Amino acid sequence: MYKLPNLEYTYDALEPYIDKETMVIHHDKHHQGYLNNLNDILKENPKLQTVDPENIFSNLSKVPEDVKQKFINNAGGFVNHNLFWKTFSPKTTTPDGSFKNLIDATFGAIDNLKQKISDAALSQFGSGWGWLVVDSGKLEVIKTANQDSPLLQNKTPLFGIDVWEHAYYLKYQNRRADYISAIWNVVNWEYLSSLFEKSVK
Repeated sequence: MYKLPNLEYTYDALEPYIDKETMVIHHDKHHQGYLNNLNDILKENPKLQTVDPENIFSNLSKVPEDVKQKFINNAGGFVNHNLFWKTFSPKTTTPDGSFKNLIDATFGAIDNLKQKISDAALSQFGSGWGWLVVDSGKLEVIKTANQDSPLLQNKTPLFGIDVWEHAYYLKYQNRRADYISAIWNVVNWEYLSSLFEKSVK
């Protein structure tokens, strides 16, 4: 069975941009909830579990139809959030290496990339995500509904903005745009750079 990964920083480390109370509820309650539901499914279908949870959708065709959507929802919620927490840092970082070069070549500048991801997240109707992904070595911005993972589209997620209301409502209420704008202050670009390098090897 899978376990909830620990945060690599304290719950209040991302303040004032993401508040401590939201972090506690989001990580300890919502992420844990997806994990609990996923583990319940895996107990009944142990052949679906992989050593690396990022490969969890590789056996999707073997998931029983009566639990397939529940599996997609909760496996997606689990892996999306596993990545989500790692893409933040209380320290200021910047993209580097071939990752930065590809950002510049694809989007013209880092600010253009930020705007494109922000627009995807802001325009997601209801719950979902705005994503930066790698597809065949190219950077792409997409959005997904609910907890659908880019992995379902055979795309490698590098960064996602969670726009489920539980991600921001305690601090920002209905001001989704303010939350999205604040996110950019805590993005761990060094980690994103390392993910990109790994994805194209």
